[in-house]
Amino acid sequence: MIHKYVRLFGIPAILLAPSAFAQTKIMLDDADSGRVFEGIGAISQGGTSRNMVDYPAKLKSEILDYMFKPKFGANLQHFKVEIGGGENGTCGSEPTHALTREELANPVPRGFEFWLMAEARKRNPKVMLDCLPWSYPYWVSSPFSQDSADWYVAFLDVAQKHYGLKMDWVAAAWNEHGTDLNWIAKTLRPTLDAHGYADVKLQAPDEDNKSWLIFDEMEKNPSANKVLQAVGYHYPSGWGPQLELEAKHASDKAIASGMPLWSSEEFTYSGKTWEKSMLLAQCYNKNYIRSRITKTEVWCMLSGIYPGIGYSGVGLMEAQTPWSGFYEVWPATWLTAHTTQFADPGWHYMDKACAKIDPATWGGSYVTLRDPKTGDWSMIVCADKPVTLDVKVAGKLAKGDVHVWKSNEKIQFVEEKPLHLANSAFTVSLEGNSVYTLSTTTGQKKGAHPAPPPSADFPLPYKDDFESYAAGMIPKYLCDQKGSFETTNRSDEKGICLKQIVPKEGIPWGGRAGFPNTVFGDKLWTDYTIQADVLIAAGKAGIGGRYTYGQFLGWDFALTADGSWSVQVPFVADGHESVKPLGNGKIDGFTPGKWHHLAVSLKGEDMLVTVDGKEVTRVKYEGYAKRKNGLAYLLSSYDPNCFDNLSVTP
Repeated sequence: MIHKYVRLFGIPAILLAPSAFAQTKIMLDDADSGRVFEGIGAISQGGTSRNMVDYPAKLKSEILDYMFKPKFGANLQHFKVEIGGGENGTCGSEPTHALTREELANPVPRGFEFWLMAEARKRNPKVMLDCLPWSYPYWVSSPFSQDSADWYVAFLDVAQKHYGLKMDWVAAAWNEHGTDLNWIAKTLRPTLDAHGYADVKLQAPDEDNKSWLIFDEMEKNPSANKVLQAVGYHYPSGWGPQLELEAKHASDKAIASGMPLWSSEEFTYSGKTWEKSMLLAQCYNKNYIRSRITKTEVWCMLSGIYPGIGYSGVGLMEAQTPWSGFYEVWPATWLTAHTTQFADPGWHYMDKACAKIDPATWGGSYVTLRDPKTGDWSMIVCADKPVTLDVKVAGKLAKGDVHVWKSNEKIQFVEEKPLHLANSAFTVSLEGNSVYTLSTTTGQKKGAHPAPPPSADFPLPYKDDFESYAAGMIPKYLCDQKGSFETTNRSDEKGICLKQIVPKEGIPWGGRAGFPNTVFGDKLWTDYTIQADVLIAAGKAGIGGRYTYGQFLGWDFALTADGSWSVQVPFVADGHESVKPLGNGKIDGFTPGKWHHLAVSLKGEDMLVTVDGKEVTRVKYEGYAKRKNGLAYLLSSYDPNCFDNLSVTP
């Protein structure tokens, strides 16, 4: 590569070749107007963090350092979690703190999101905590009701009582289904205030469509306008995102309102590749330049779910194989750090120093922020092509050395030699397909822990008798997809078992029909035997394998309380999935109310089912090739059916 030295503003600068660089002049001035930066955050939801929770303690702590520890990794400044409703939210079902109306009086800290918020706060006491529902338990009459407001309060109560957490925000909405301004003003806000949560701020509508139309509604509803502290929409650059898309960005009315604007869900690609990570950094910049969006929240924080479940591989890093201990910090972590390690919430943007590099594309851009207390400043540059920046620093802004941090496809978050101002100015030439931060601040770090163990397949044979858990726990490696399963004491006093605890189907986020189920194992498993002891209290319960993501599950055997049984497999025709029954019957002499041992053996197109060691049915499915591999799973109706002595063998 040919370098050429030139002297601009009295200092040397390195150019790759003068003709290869666009030239951009930027003025930095503390008198420049701009909105207040509110941070960059991430979302844990729908079981996306589920497998991460099962890592050994040391490795789990390291993973969380990369996400939340200041000046170490992604340095996340805002953290939003799902208020679990016991129904599938996207790629998993998170348990609720109030299964029934009666539990409102003493809500239960189920699941892992409360713990995860506490771990975030442990690393960064300033991290802002937020929550949003995707689904609701059956007893909530509607998402915009007094029931719902009471359910929100109970969630805040659990956070405070059991974990000492004071929440900063509540998303007053139903994820991607919008909100009801009258409910916010007349029900939710008064309910929060009456229970001691007057200082918890409200954001809405967390909508994916009808972009920014809530401002039309607020014009007609001034009382509601007064109770919202921010307005957030999803994917202002489109679901994907599509960098050049303009249609979903904030309306002129939204920008003119002065209301803080958020991209309250952003990014659905893997942060493992440089291309997608660069796209995320470009969106961070574009969101402010185009729409004056001051906070961006990434869905999801990390890939902590089984491969084979939808959206596995999405996030800032990977932590999905706790049995191996392997995790991987992806480029998206470091491109997020280019903003979060250099600007704190409360800093101010400088609008005249926030712009596209080339007016024809969002590929290249820069935003600049300043600390109103110290005068320090930071500029984040996405350079899709080589560019030379001529920067003049004016007013009371800091005029010391300018520290340079760089990321590209080969290296991420590397500090280069600082720049020295001459006559309050400097010139720097930046390479293309790179992200840079230029800053007067110091203390940044590319944090590093010792390399984790190598990745390994899910261990076989597998077995769990649940005796190592107290009651009320989620066993290792089980990932609920609908309903909720937790450990409980066996009614015969013979130890601990697993029970499906949701008594009735709630309000789902999406259209997933079917029965509660929890999955585990390896998506590449093909021929294997799954076994479990099952106690059917009511309805039906069963076991299966070759799980297919979605409501149609896989190859399974289900048994009812009276001994009736059925076998089914997923069926694909003309690109559409459905269920194909392969047999049904009734077991002679079946004893209800007792534990029974179920076994399903899958080998090629053959499926053998036994109950208490006796063959019940043997079936053949010629469509085997279309669904020949997948995770193992348990299924139940919405009844307190129990499972024990679970195993999988090759």
